[in-house]
Amino acid sequence: MLNVLLRFLAAWPLLLLHLVGVVAGWITFWTDKKFSRRTRKNLKMVGLTNTSYHFRRLLRRNVAETGKSILETLSLWGRSRPAMLRWVKRQHGWEHVDQALASGKGIIFLTPHLGCYEITARFYATRHPITILFRPSRQSWLSGVLEQGRLHDQMKLAPTTLSGVRSLLKALKKGEAVGILPDQVPEHGEGVWAQFFNHPAYTMTLVSKLQEATGAVVLMAFGERLSWGRGFAIHITPLQGDASPQRINDAIEQLVRQYPAQYLWSYRRFKQPQSRKAETASATPAA
Repeated sequence: MLNVLLRFLAAWPLLLLHLVGVVAGWITFWTDKKFSRRTRKNLKMVGLTNTSYHFRRLLRRNVAETGKSILETLSLWGRSRPAMLRWVKRQHGWEHVDQALASGKGIIFLTPHLGCYEITARFYATRHPITILFRPSRQSWLSGVLEQGRLHDQMKLAPTTLSGVRSLLKALKKGEAVGILPDQVPEHGEGVWAQFFNHPAYTMTLVSKLQEATGAVVLMAFGERLSWGRGFAIHITPLQGDASPQRINDAIEQLVRQYPAQYLWSYRRFKQPQSRKAETASATPAA
């Protein structure tokens, strides 16, 4: 059934997907209390607005952008390569990719939950091999469909397990690229507390370990959603300094401040890692 839906949505123009996505975003906001409560709470925590008017305005924009992201992602999984490429209108910073590939040490792409975070890896896979770290769905039937939807061109998938990490290392040692969602909350023991918008957020240490083991180049990648269904602009910038969790959070925060409405504020970024729920969120952040 889901495969049929993906093929159906893949035929829609992006403007229609986004218009329906806005409606879907608001339906979710008004019917899913956890979604609406978490979105409001996170936006208030980060303090991006100074007045109630600007807060409500950012909230409305974010609900709409979140709805767009759901529909465009489903469509993207079912779209052909030529159809996907027509969505990419601009790319900025590709020279950093060329320089990193020339070094032969591999690339670690960090793509936060910002804009269209599926299209960056999909676009890269049309040119070079890339292995994506992903967290399998708890529903086995759904996991298979989602994995199939992500396997395009030269893209490979690595689960968030020890064998998956080995796959990332193997790819980097061959001079290939890997893709990671750096703001995904890791399991207990696989991260440290680092500041994100002046609040402690449990942040993965995997990136720094991969970088130290391979000397790979770390690049930030972001698919900006253009207005009125015009497509996407891919932005690629080098991570400044080391790949420490704090440095990564700072880089994500810098991007989010530029495009605050396009961040997935409904995500539980400030949650406790699994098996550590009894501890308080006031744990000392680690840089």
